[in-house]
Amino acid sequence: MPAQSVQPQASTLYFRDGRTVLARVGTTDHSDVPLAAVPAAVKWAVLAAEDRDFYDHGGVSIRGVLRAVVANVRGNREGASTITQQYARNAYLSQDVTFERKAKEIALAVRLERMFSKDEILERYLNTIYFGRGAYGIAAAAYAYFGTTANTLTAGQSAVLAAVIKDPYNFDPANDPGAARTRWDWIVRAQQEQGWLAEAPAYPKVDSAHAKDPGPNGPIIDRVEGELAARGITPRALHTRGLAVTTTLDAAAQHAAVAQVRKHLKGQPKGLLAALVAIDPGTGGVRAYYGNSQGRGYFDNASAPHPAASTFKPIVLAAALRSGISYESRWDGSSPRLFPGRLGVPLRNQQNLQCPSCTLEESMVDSLNTPFYSVTERIGADSVRRMAHALGVSKRYANAPTLVDVKGDPAPGKTRPDIALGRYPVAPADLATVYATFAAGGVRRDRHFVESASTLDGGRLLSAEPRAVKVIDRHIAADVSAVLGAVVRAHDLSPGRPAAGKTGTQQWADTQDNQDAWMAGYTPDLATAVWIGKAQPGPIRDRRGEPIEGETMPARLWQAFTRDALGATPPTELPEPAHVGYTRIGDAQPPEDSRIEEKEQAETSEPEKPERPERPGQPGQPGQPGQPGKTEQPEQPDESDAAAGKQRPESVPPSEPA
Repeated sequence: MPAQSVQPQASTLYFRDGRTVLARVGTTDHSDVPLAAVPAAVKWAVLAAEDRDFYDHGGVSIRGVLRAVVANVRGNREGASTITQQYARNAYLSQDVTFERKAKEIALAVRLERMFSKDEILERYLNTIYFGRGAYGIAAAAYAYFGTTANTLTAGQSAVLAAVIKDPYNFDPANDPGAARTRWDWIVRAQQEQGWLAEAPAYPKVDSAHAKDPGPNGPIIDRVEGELAARGITPRALHTRGLAVTTTLDAAAQHAAVAQVRKHLKGQPKGLLAALVAIDPGTGGVRAYYGNSQGRGYFDNASAPHPAASTFKPIVLAAALRSGISYESRWDGSSPRLFPGRLGVPLRNQQNLQCPSCTLEESMVDSLNTPFYSVTERIGADSVRRMAHALGVSKRYANAPTLVDVKGDPAPGKTRPDIALGRYPVAPADLATVYATFAAGGVRRDRHFVESASTLDGGRLLSAEPRAVKVIDRHIAADVSAVLGAVVRAHDLSPGRPAAGKTGTQQWADTQDNQDAWMAGYTPDLATAVWIGKAQPGPIRDRRGEPIEGETMPARLWQAFTRDALGATPPTELPEPAHVGYTRIGDAQPPEDSRIEEKEQAETSEPEKPERPERPGQPGQPGQPGQPGKTEQPEQPDESDAAAGKQRPESVPPSEPA
């Protein structure tokens, strides 16, 4: 007996339900399944098409040979190979059309019949036969033609697959619908004549030949492959060992992401790009991911850094709260203002908005730059950078440190207070992790794509073990959520359930145009970052010629996606604010009416007591973490490398984000 050739086995990537196929990955599209997992309809359709006497002959069918001779005399070319002979040829011999090869095929078929049972031969045949579309075996064929698994095939679908065995190209409905339907009808009638099929099924809908091009799912495959490699499963193993990989992706959420991105980009100017990353705050699992529309090997915008603009302000707020600064503290939101860190360049608010005495909540709602810059100068730019890294921003992109000036900037290698303006690039995937950490009450969980991986025989190779690191107190996270919840309500961005979020817009150079537009937000169940921009930084405008801002296309996309992705999931309330820190710590005087009231109280009352009792250990309480004037740094978790990706040429214009 010649040695059987070992064929590469394609691996299957599943959505998180472990059943719905996300993609198949392999050098050849081939996976084995046991005969017991294949519906009887498949067996009868294949036997009707290829070998009706299979259970009666000993490997070679005399009746089949005679039938082929008669057909060939009539001018209808028909083979006489039994299923056993076809398996012998596919598994052990070449495909040469010679008498020598045919003789070997017959002899080998007889030997195989003595070595294996009929069901064993049929199982091996179904797992090795070529069905076209690059699919070897019934499992690959089920996915290639119907996007399903072998165990769910219907009688109608089974007849389609049985039809293509004879001529995988010409009997493919995508290539010749008429010929494919004629052969399908013939197979269905043959099954009825044999008593294997009671009623003729309806002709099934067949996927197009290119429907399995991964398209927007391509970057997901790249991320899964990279994550597996980091865990010791090589790309070669993924492409050849027939692994079953259950991802963290949610089928409904991923469909919503792709559908909503396409909907919002449809009809827009050419060259406009989008990225979307959605994360489960409770696990760190990526639920939806859109990096490009082309597929594998193309630039992944979801993992490429872009200036974060005002979506970075919540990180400044978290650092301020940890330093004992309440979100109800008042700061000077006048515009323009001069700051030491600006090297003499005035800082302006968007549309030059004025608010001489604004709380940090009001400043966030109106996206004012000057208060957050002032806060950053108070607590230190390095404190904000460390907070960003702790919350989920990677410490390096393309082997370069993040959140610091680069060559050509005023302070290469250092972080300036301009970090408050979101000037430093951040990947959408990282920003989604940051907002997921807020949603999870200050616990950052490793972003990951793989839930588990198993071998062909069911052996478990790995299971997800994401780290959970508490990086900020839950009271701080609650206050951040309270402020960002006010943003969502004030700008009518609610996805139909309690949510928190922030838009961001990075201006293009010193113009009226923008180069990046963001929306990042979350519910307790899902945190999502959306980016709109171009391959090379430049003006982004919509179909009407209007500059795209965070509150326009990105916000609408986030809102629609969140609504669709969560569907019927019961709404969950955001946490109540904890009111962390001191209120009388800002650089602005309270409003005039407040000063008059305070003066009257001072003249008629006893010495003023603290505005509210501080809980033990609450940031802002003397002698405890967060005491005013003493900045406690966030925990320093290990560096995350989950957002690896190419870095585009950086452009940091001298304009102001909104």
